[in-house]
This record gives sequence, C-alpha cells and structure tokens, in this order.
Amino acid sequence: MGMQMKGADVAAAMKESLIKETEILKEQGVLPCLGIVRVGARPDDLAYERGARKRLEGIGIGCQVTELPEDITQKEFEKEFRRVNDNPDIHGILLFRPLPAHLDEEPARGMIHPMKDVDCMSPVNIAKVFTDDETGYAPCTPEAVMEMLDYYKISLKGKRVTVIGRSMVVGRPLSMLLLKRHATITVCHTRTEELERTCREAEVLVAAAGRAKMVGGDMVGAGAVVVDVGINVDEEGNLCGDVDYDAVRDKVSYISPVPRGVGSVTSSVLAKHVVRGAAYFSGVN
Repeated sequence: MGMQMKGADVAAAMKESLIKETEILKEQGVLPCLGIVRVGARPDDLAYERGARKRLEGIGIGCQVTELPEDITQKEFEKEFRRVNDNPDIHGILLFRPLPAHLDEEPARGMIHPMKDVDCMSPVNIAKVFTDDETGYAPCTPEAVMEMLDYYKISLKGKRVTVIGRSMVVGRPLSMLLLKRHATITVCHTRTEELERTCREAEVLVAAAGRAKMVGGDMVGAGAVVVDVGINVDEEGNLCGDVDYDAVRDKVSYISPVPRGVGSVTSSVLAKHVVRGAAYFSGVN
C-alpha cells in the first residue's frame, strides 16, 4: 500500500514557519489581513470561508469579510471591490468565484493590486507564473500540490509527470511550476486519446479533471506518485477525488487522499501569500 500524503501534516509544517513570520510583522506594528469578497452565500463558498478563517486565526492573521447581495449591480460590485482593494489594512484579497451570471469579473481582475492578488486572478500574476517570475503569486491549489511534493521529499528533476486537466485554475499553472523543477510534463484532458496509456507511463500523476473516480487502477503505473486534486461527490453523496483511491492505493508509492489531501493545504498557501503581501506593503523584510 502506498504512503498516504496527508494534507494536515503539510499544513502543520507550514503553520510553524508562518507563525514566526507573522510575529515578526506584528512586532513592527503590522497585522496581516485577508479581505474576502463574497457575493451571495453559496454553501461551498461558506464552507471554504469557515476553513480559511480558522486556518488564518490559528496563524494570527486577520480576516475581513465583505458579503454582497446576490442581486448586486455591476456598478455597485465594482465600487465595493475597489473599496476593499484600496484599503491599506488589507494585504490580500480573495474573491469567491464564479460570480452570479449577471456579473462580469473582468473589471475586478484588472483592478486588483497584483500583490493583493493572493489566488492569482490578475493577468499580471498569471503572466508571471508562465514566465518563471517569482515576484507574483501562483494560484493556491497548484502551489499546494508543490508544497505537498516538497514536504514528502519527492524529487521532480527529470521525472515523467502527467497532469490530467488543462484549466487556468490548476492544470496549466501547475504544469509551469512542475516544469520549473525540471520535470518532463505531459498535459492531458478528458479528450486525450490513449489517456490510460499516457497515465500509466507517468512516474508522477496529478489528477485535476473534475471527474469523480475517473482514474482507476488500469491508469496508474506500479510505484507511481499520485496527487489527487479533484473534489467531487460520488453516487452515495460522499466527497471523493478524481482518483478511485481503493483501486489505486496498492499500486502506488505515494497517494494523496480526498478529503484531507491537497485541499487541506490550499488555505495554508493562502495564508502564506497574505503574510508575504503584508511584508511587501509594510516594507518589512
């Protein structure tokens, strides 16, 4: 059976260093603070918000939530977002997406200060990910995958890595982060021909397609490292990933579970970005 890569262990290691960084900032009179902008009250948004606030509070980071009515006009939405963006006491902004259908997020993407853009929605930060510019922020989930691989000391240099998923939220930016570590990357998706064979040849397989249990035992090579980024609900109503965990776990060397895997690390990456933003805006090194 493969070793389970537990998100809680990774988050705990990150928390230790983040608390130290936060304390240094507080000694300089700076309280790192995240501004959450939420339109409406979708259950999944609220669940993530609760988890993020708990993680931030445990590190000593503040959090201000701006809850906007679901029927807010575009003009009012932009006004409220600008208010948060211009607030000097807020060092990072998380906008819950997707927005209601009648709202356009593009003005917010263009408006947000790149150093407050802690989940990489700005075109500026997206470009930096694709040009190996470390002065920006990568999206939280891809960076959480990298934190997990680093924690478990999984070398990527020269390894054959297959990423299932091509979204700008996970698949594409993650591929850039992996490539930077000298991995040899193959990006697949649900329409890739001979997907099973391509996945079997991977030494590291990352599943981020958004399809429940699509990766079965026949898609994973012996001894591979499997990182499951998917968050789905199965036929019984249980939370599951893109990987059929029970069918795969005996074949692999490492595997991340769902839940309690990569998702447990994303809020720690969010906190890391907020602390970095606070240091930037305050001029504290």
